[in-house]
Amino acid sequence: MIDIEAAARELTVARHEEKPCPPLRGRLLPEGDVESAYQVQQVHTRQRLDKGHRRVGAKIGLTSRAVQESFGVYAPDFGVLFDDMAVPDGVEVAIDRLLQPRVEAEIAFVLGADLPDERVTTVDLLRAVDHVLPAIEIVDSRIAGWDISIVDTVADNASSGLFVLGTTPRRLADVDLRLCGMVLEHAGEPVSVGAGAACLGNPLHALQWLAATMARANDPLRAGDVVLSGALGPMVPVTPGAAYEARISGLGSVRACFSKDGGQ
Repeated sequence: MIDIEAAARELTVARHEEKPCPPLRGRLLPEGDVESAYQVQQVHTRQRLDKGHRRVGAKIGLTSRAVQESFGVYAPDFGVLFDDMAVPDGVEVAIDRLLQPRVEAEIAFVLGADLPDERVTTVDLLRAVDHVLPAIEIVDSRIAGWDISIVDTVADNASSGLFVLGTTPRRLADVDLRLCGMVLEHAGEPVSVGAGAACLGNPLHALQWLAATMARANDPLRAGDVVLSGALGPMVPVTPGAAYEARISGLGSVRACFSKDGGQ
């Protein structure tokens, strides 16, 4: 059984009522049917655009080989970033904006040129990227208990929530993305560590995959887009009232802070 509209409706209700829904796979979407899952994601995108929200970029998920194997897939996935998902560095996030938040440190690309060709080369990428920033993605899931498969996460806009960008732009020529180390700290203690190589071997590889994928779908990445390239280390569940700081060598730091209770 495939019911795109019903799957999209359940996710929308979960967001609005702040109550996660059961997994979609095996009920409304077939196991392993990624194409149908992206159709559900597209319904969500249309809804958001129709309400006046602005698309500001994209996020890449499943960039870790170990995570791909656990999902039984061998390619990343992606979701859409909207204007109201952006949180300023260090500004407190009301915990009740999210259902089951987790954080992960990433490298964000900001494009200065379009990437319209699906046969995108490394040189194309180097020319198109205006700068890179440290980032924290606040991932979330509308699926109860994070009981997700590739189908569930793709339909749920790649389990997106919010994102925080640092404010220290760096040129690609000044950073070795593959070797840059990352530590994510909570209360001064490391809770996640990693490096650029954890993201498909190099975050540029993730960007290349996304650029080719979106060009093939006639929806290419554009100048001004923000691309979250994928986790550099394990995700960490969010503790209400906590602050998390990601330090990425060569890029600087960025902070995500959460209220203890509900707020604005």
